[in-house]
Amino acid sequence: MIALTLAQLAEAVRGTLHLPAGARDDARAELTVGGEVRVDSRLVAPGDVFFCQRGEATDGHEFARSAVDAGAVALVVERELDIPVAQVVVADAHDALTELARFVVARVRELDRLRVVGITGSNGKTTTKNMVRTILERVGQTVAPQGSFNNYVGAPLSMLGIDESTEFLVIELGAAARGEIAHLASIAVPDVATVLTVGLAHVGGFGSIETTRASKAELVAALRPGAVAVLNADDPRVSSMADGTVARVVTFGLGDGADVRARDVETGITGTTFTLEVGGAEHPVALRLIGEHQVVNALAALAIAHELGVALDTAIDALESMQRAEKYRMEPHETADGVTLINDAYNASPDSMAAALKTLALLTRDGRRSVAVLGEMAELGDHADEEHDRIGRLAVRLNIELLVVVGHAARHIHNAAGLEGSWDGESMLVDTVDEAYDLLRGEIRAGDVVLVKSSNSAGLRFLGDRLVEASEAR
Repeated sequence: MIALTLAQLAEAVRGTLHLPAGARDDARAELTVGGEVRVDSRLVAPGDVFFCQRGEATDGHEFARSAVDAGAVALVVERELDIPVAQVVVADAHDALTELARFVVARVRELDRLRVVGITGSNGKTTTKNMVRTILERVGQTVAPQGSFNNYVGAPLSMLGIDESTEFLVIELGAAARGEIAHLASIAVPDVATVLTVGLAHVGGFGSIETTRASKAELVAALRPGAVAVLNADDPRVSSMADGTVARVVTFGLGDGADVRARDVETGITGTTFTLEVGGAEHPVALRLIGEHQVVNALAALAIAHELGVALDTAIDALESMQRAEKYRMEPHETADGVTLINDAYNASPDSMAAALKTLALLTRDGRRSVAVLGEMAELGDHADEEHDRIGRLAVRLNIELLVVVGHAARHIHNAAGLEGSWDGESMLVDTVDEAYDLLRGEIRAGDVVLVKSSNSAGLRFLGDRLVEASEAR
């Protein structure tokens, strides 16, 4: 975070500064703080500012003393605490975090060098964010969130990572309800923003896919004249957002009409290749990432980079250097037993599950056995049974040879597969991750390609780790 005095900190968050006894003077109010902003006391280091936020299960005020013991020089609190440290009292610590991020971004923007990239979509946000960061780091100091810091707490924390030398800020914007993306976009209005897809991810919270679309559209609606909206031409719900923004629109996709287009897409166990077409020129691209769906993410990243003035050769070289999108996202492992295991169990929606299964089918065209280990797709609400059923039937149509379904919540995948009489494969349903581990240890063999896919809450990502570790221990 940029250096601020305690007085400036209080002003930025619209709070009242309280100095410890014996230090109530203007000099102490001008003490400069320039550490990190933390909401987790376990991460506090000397010089940091700790925000005491209240959550559903915890209250950050209970951890304030631990934060001070770890070196926090100031607290942002909703009530003054009996702790001898500078405290800024605010009405709501969540709102205060937002206001501080807004203040810091505005202050850095005054230097006229910072450009902000916003990324949203039902699928692919984190991968595309990592791609954009990898590209932009080649040409300037770049700040982007680690992992999936994309909600009303994580996004402001990511924004607060900038300082006066930052040239690019990449923010990932997620939402569970209408208005959340609009709120996040208002803190640091992007210069370039992309909407990747609109699908059923988190539809349980939104209620319908049209509500999901309206939420994602909030990002491009927030753009100002002179900004650029980068939209997926292959997704009609996304491409129609062009009518709801004053920004200039650039499209990407596989179709002929896209401004940034891919053709001749090929995917294999070592990566994915395609020919990039932009501005009348062609460029070969060879990603190390697995899956045709990664091409859509790459096109968005390349379109963003192009609009920011990055040379395409530089951008392509950066993408080709990426060994994985993110841990637990189509992450390949070659085990000591000769099994190829793809751990993609950080998150799952109907669209991403379908894309992963299609990739598995493509990777086993050479005769290797396809094994899909699938768990629950969470947050689908009333659509859950239907969408799990659809995935089971898709696995059959793709001729996946062995299907292992884990957990009662995912049972409709197993049931639907079993109802497809023409299928030569086999489906097994187990209750727990431990049961799946025991089954797979005896079932998988050299040459198999094993996909592990579920929502984060199902815990299958750790199953993938265990299978790799067990192979190495033999």
